[in-house]
Amino acid sequence: MLRKPAFLLAFILLSFNYAIAQPLTTFTNIQNQMMVWDNGMIRKVDYLQPIQTKVGRTAIPYLDNSRSFKIYYGGGVKTINVGFTNSFDVSDNLVTFLNASSLNVFDHGNVKNLSGMCQQYFMGDSLVLFYDGVRSEYKAYYNGNVYPIENFLAGAPIDVIKVSDNIAAYINYAGQFHFFYHGNIINQDNYQVNSFDVGRNTVAYVDINNQFRIFQNGKTRKVDDFKPASYVVGDNLVAFVGSDNHFKIYYNDSVYNIGFFTPTYQVGDYIVAYEDPSGYFKVFYKGEIYTLESYYPENFKIKYNSLAYVNRTNTLRMFSEGETYDVTTADLVNWDLFYDVVQYQIGQNIFRVFYQGREYE
Repeated sequence: MLRKPAFLLAFILLSFNYAIAQPLTTFTNIQNQMMVWDNGMIRKVDYLQPIQTKVGRTAIPYLDNSRSFKIYYGGGVKTINVGFTNSFDVSDNLVTFLNASSLNVFDHGNVKNLSGMCQQYFMGDSLVLFYDGVRSEYKAYYNGNVYPIENFLAGAPIDVIKVSDNIAAYINYAGQFHFFYHGNIINQDNYQVNSFDVGRNTVAYVDINNQFRIFQNGKTRKVDDFKPASYVVGDNLVAFVGSDNHFKIYYNDSVYNIGFFTPTYQVGDYIVAYEDPSGYFKVFYKGEIYTLESYYPENFKIKYNSLAYVNRTNTLRMFSEGETYDVTTADLVNWDLFYDVVQYQIGQNIFRVFYQGREYE
């Protein structure tokens, strides 16, 4: 009698672990072999250096030395085709690739053809919006299904489209402002908006009356009666300098008033990095503010829940999920940030990986 609940519990735990799968990274070792870091282990996946590689959160697509298109996924490599793929992209959960003008998607191990003739598409973490030239129609691929969006024959093509993560926003042929969100088309505004930006579950826009509005998780809120001086949308947040010259962040249905100043700021996924009035380098992350340096660095990278940079003491420093780590003080040939993973090179083809406070080599 207890076997069925135990099986269901195991299945739920397996599904949960899959949903929060650790991010990936890849490098070429001193023997020019392609290596992948996955879940704390470094695996050799190809004997020759690939021609082109891109890193997603759950998959690594690449063209191997013979131009065969392959995808590392779920601990192994799958050959998709030999010599047909001319371009490809990757996000958190999807890989899109073009064979001539045929658009295809790799989604959790399965390949699906979206259009036999496509010259324009936009990709998010779990969403692809594309123009199907066979049927002269804009469509969306989401959660394994294809949805009709706009028919080109009804009027002019869509000029302005923005896609991020799980939402698409666009102005259609009639000048109406629409969203595609969770499989549904939302007619947000019948009049053409002045500007807009998109992020996970979120669209910020200035409407025809110059009012600043934010759509998040299915609800729309008027944030300001006047357009902001600037604004950028991230994942579930919007950073903006309001008409009152206050720097603010909209997060979790609340507006955080950071202060009366116009900062240099950058938004990446869940993080807002900015320079405060004293010149300090600070980040806003999930409702909290963290001070990283007493100066604002010229170069840093943001991805997902993490930010990384080399500070003035030549330390590769990483902020990730509310924690700050000094990764290394070694002289670096180069380094990069892939989602929440820092990969860095010391000397000739000596690579190391840093993730959640632990170093792998």
